[in-house]
Amino acid sequence: MNKLVEIKNLEKKYQDFTLGPINVTFPGGVIIGLIGENGAGKTTFIKSLLEIVQSTGEKIFFQQNIQGNSINMKENIGVVLDNIFFPEILTPLDIHKIMKNIYQTWDSEMYFSYLEKFSLPKKKAIKNFSKGMRKKLEIVTALSHHPNLLILDEPTSGLDPIVRKEVLDIFLDFIQDEEHSILFSTHITSDLEHIADYIWFLDKGKIVLEDTRDNIMDSYGILKCGLEDFEKIKKEEIISYIKTRYGYEILVNNREKIKKNYPKMIVDKITLEDLMLLIVKGENL
Repeated sequence: MNKLVEIKNLEKKYQDFTLGPINVTFPGGVIIGLIGENGAGKTTFIKSLLEIVQSTGEKIFFQQNIQGNSINMKENIGVVLDNIFFPEILTPLDIHKIMKNIYQTWDSEMYFSYLEKFSLPKKKAIKNFSKGMRKKLEIVTALSHHPNLLILDEPTSGLDPIVRKEVLDIFLDFIQDEEHSILFSTHITSDLEHIADYIWFLDKGKIVLEDTRDNIMDSYGILKCGLEDFEKIKKEEIISYIKTRYGYEILVNNREKIKKNYPKMIVDKITLEDLMLLIVKGENL
């Protein structure tokens, strides 16, 4: 497996919150979906990777340790961060003039092609852009210097469904090159159900689930039952559960086996939103 990034014992401590320690690997040619509720540590994790905030641990990007700025990260990493943007007085044309002097790999043709594709006016000040237009401009800028890795925090927030689909298709095209990967943090979990290869679930600063999207969507499930049936289920088959007005909703990780073991009970397929709810709000036996 081609490893673009290795993270070893990454940790960031605040007075009332600790991220990590986190140990993960980014393979080449994949999209990794980062999910978790607000305050789980997703943005802190991303900012720690990018050294926007200081953290401990080892970060190896493209086979080079970035401690001490030994790698020129900006050339190889495209970034879209939530609520961080260019000065509003600038226009897309201004951004082009700035970026071509920052990035040796800046591709003017690609940049202007994307501006046209997304109907972004070259000479209009960003302050007059809608939220969706601003987000599209961020994505266009991140892609136009040919990075190997995209790190994206809420990249599709504020986009209408049609543009979101166009952007997701661009991301899928990007990772066709085995030297490219994407870390994609979002609350729009349905986007990840369509394009992610792996899911990392962050809760209270820890990665509590790390699995392929296919395994989660194909194997996990929600078993729904009443109290009498709940007491028949083996404890080892229950990951977590929530008591509802009508009975119990139980998270299981082998849907087909549960169907065979309890043929009279209902076992539904799961969404990533269901998974988050049952792990974060659910109880354990």
